[in-house]
Amino acid sequence: MAQAGPSSLKKQKKKQPNNGVRSSKVKKVQQVKSIEALEEAVLSYEPPADLKAFADLPISDLTKRGLKKAFFVDMTDIQAKSLPVSLKGKDVLGAARTGSGKTLAFLIPVLEILYRRKWGPQDGLGALIISPTRELAVQIFEVLRSIGGYHSFSAGLVIGGKNLKDERERLSRMNILVATPGRLLQHMDQTIGFECDNLQTLVLDEADRILDMGFQKTLTALLSHLPKSRQTLLFSATQTKSVSDLARLSLKDPVYVSTQEEETSGAMPKTLEQHYVVVELDKKLDVLWSFIKTHLQSKTLVFMSCCKQVRFVFETFCKMHPGVPLLHLHGKQKQMTRLATFQRFTTMKHAVLLATDIAARGLDFPAVDWVLQVDAPEDAETYIHRVGRTARYESAGKALLFLAPSEEEGMKAALAKKGIEPAKIKIKASKTHSVQNQLQKLCFQEPEIKYLGQRAFVSYLRSVHVMKDKSIFKLEELPVQRYAEALGLPGAPKIKFLNKEIAKAKKNASHAVANAGTTSQLNKPDESEEGSESSGDEESSDDEEASKAEASTKPEKPKVRTKYDRMFERKNQNILSEHFNKLVDHSDAGDSDDDFITLKRADHALEDMELPEHEVTSKRKQRLALSKKALAARGPTNSKLVFDDDGQAHEIYELQTAEEAFAGDDVHAAGRRFAEEERGKLREADVVDRAVAKEKKKEKKRKRKEREREENGGSDDDEGAPFAPMIDAVEDDGYVSPDFDLPPASDEEEDAAPPPKRAKSSRSALAEEEEMALQLLRSRR
Repeated sequence: MAQAGPSSLKKQKKKQPNNGVRSSKVKKVQQVKSIEALEEAVLSYEPPADLKAFADLPISDLTKRGLKKAFFVDMTDIQAKSLPVSLKGKDVLGAARTGSGKTLAFLIPVLEILYRRKWGPQDGLGALIISPTRELAVQIFEVLRSIGGYHSFSAGLVIGGKNLKDERERLSRMNILVATPGRLLQHMDQTIGFECDNLQTLVLDEADRILDMGFQKTLTALLSHLPKSRQTLLFSATQTKSVSDLARLSLKDPVYVSTQEEETSGAMPKTLEQHYVVVELDKKLDVLWSFIKTHLQSKTLVFMSCCKQVRFVFETFCKMHPGVPLLHLHGKQKQMTRLATFQRFTTMKHAVLLATDIAARGLDFPAVDWVLQVDAPEDAETYIHRVGRTARYESAGKALLFLAPSEEEGMKAALAKKGIEPAKIKIKASKTHSVQNQLQKLCFQEPEIKYLGQRAFVSYLRSVHVMKDKSIFKLEELPVQRYAEALGLPGAPKIKFLNKEIAKAKKNASHAVANAGTTSQLNKPDESEEGSESSGDEESSDDEEASKAEASTKPEKPKVRTKYDRMFERKNQNILSEHFNKLVDHSDAGDSDDDFITLKRADHALEDMELPEHEVTSKRKQRLALSKKALAARGPTNSKLVFDDDGQAHEIYELQTAEEAFAGDDVHAAGRRFAEEERGKLREADVVDRAVAKEKKKEKKRKRKEREREENGGSDDDEGAPFAPMIDAVEDDGYVSPDFDLPPASDEEEDAAPPPKRAKSSRSALAEEEEMALQLLRSRR
């Protein structure tokens, strides 16, 4: 028994791993068979007319468990029509109103196709979902996590505003990727190892918005990176021409799926109440504040046209304490702030979210009661997406549109083309509370609020200016000054883009007038002298009458404003006003016809200058007219005078006449005399220059000899030493002397005792050396 024990244990140990391997093999075989059976069921599936529940679809048990856990039981219309087609791997072009469940319509096929094709981590990227905004991408990713938790796929979120390096490290392990277009293209171009060669499914959500945001070139570049053998699902709430063009480029034999509700009721849900109100531009903030104060127990989403407006209204209304939480969402915020705002508004029951059109597409805010559009939407499609944030699926909601009087007719016509007819309501003046004084107080107390108000003012006018539909957005009919006062500003800020447009219009008008004048002169017929004189008089009189008639009918051309004009236009200026008014000449210059296009100035330099008419059409040309180059071309503007002994005025550099200069002499003789005088002066100057040069040369020699004597120790015992410097100097001149001997001394000189040595001055030593050098040269000759 002792021997049988170990052998039996060994047998048991061998049987256990065999059973495990066998069981894993059995599971794999069963999974393969179930996948094959599911594939056959999908291909042969024909949806019944009353298809309603997700459980009736031929999908995997893992997906069904995820849908049940996320409380998705029944399908919407777009889901029931698109899922039987997309599960078979066909391209789908889906159109349905906002809030109809398009997200599940493409997420379920993504999970099912990868599951049926046994996709694993080593297979790389299998599905790519592209969203126009970051918030919508985050929302899609959250829904994917909720229904795909039982699958083994790895999913990732790639949006702007996050660390690019961290995203690069995880991209190679992703099977499903939710991304925005810009950041995705950046990874495709820059991230090493990020490949989409095995991509199975491409999803474009809110395709019209992707194209409207300027991503058309980005999408074209993205499609060039993707394989052509893929399934493409394109969903949008509105079908525009750009979406059709995109579908033609990226989809192959697509199946168009739409809901009957969209075709009959213009993509608007039946549970949505739509209203609009006509409000002056300067009264919009009053109406908005009054609405918030009277709907404190509601969840409201407020749309504005630009980021600066959202921030100004948010900052000012927060300081005024409306009694309800205020949030703001716009594209200039950081990514984490945007996500936190999105999550917070989603979970709140009573709040007001001020947002731009970044929140108009695809975002699912639960239980939104009111959607206010303080600024008119760009077009009818934007209106549909904005009001689609409320009355989602089967819930109720209300929408209110603020329209300026100049926008009413154009917007009604644009909405009518889509079958949308909101009801007009009126707001009681007794229920409206003005906030202009409070905004003025805030702008006065806090310079930051004033700065935000100025930016909001300019940004709103620019947004109106760049709108394409000019039948709705008419900038010239807006009360700009009153709007600035309604924001609490002391005055309307400068609008640079409008000034440029006005200057451009003036320039074009001046050129047109000049061209018209030249063509009229060229087209005059040739006449005789008498006839031309008479006809000229008649034409001039006709031109005068025509110009007077035009001057009376046409508005006066705006003058070029100087710093004095701006100074006198200031308000509340009562200090030194009389003194400054004296600087302006208020007298009339007369009723001459030339004054029709003359700019009257207050002691301006241009009045004293005769300039052509075309040179005063702009400030730039006025500055050029006063430049040094222009003044030099026209000659000096002033001169300096001097007076002689008789009291006569003369110019400081006045030229003499020929009689005064030569006093009656012959011009040629005067010229020769002048030349002789100049030659004499030149000879005298030449002598002086030579003497100076000679002295300089002597001084240079003296300094050199002194320097050499100091180098030799200053001793004169050696007889040859005094001659060495001069010999070297001669040799430096290019002359090499042969060997020579000095003449023998006489007997008297030999017998005579040498005189006592005494110190010699440097000048006498120099003179002696020069004499010795001369004697030496003579002896050589």
